[in-house]
Amino acid sequence: MSKHSTTHQRQVWLIFFCLGIIMLNFPFMQVFNRLDTLFGIPLLIFYLMVGWPLSIGVIYLFSASLEERTLPKRDTTPDRELE
Repeated sequence: MSKHSTTHQRQVWLIFFCLGIIMLNFPFMQVFNRLDTLFGIPLLIFYLMVGWPLSIGVIYLFSASLEERTLPKRDTTPDRELE
């Protein structure tokens, strides 16, 4: 891995961390703390039930894409039989 890609990876993780902090911060959650319901579920609970797994899914997809880029390329040519 080059130094540039390692720096880029750290920046992306920092962005994910900051977005998670913002997502769970009081002023942002106060927006969803109303008496309204969605599918019979209070809006704040619905926000947490959807937002939390969604953020975990995005982080998982990012991690999976990093693993694909860092794995060594495998030779896909078929092996020849020895004569």
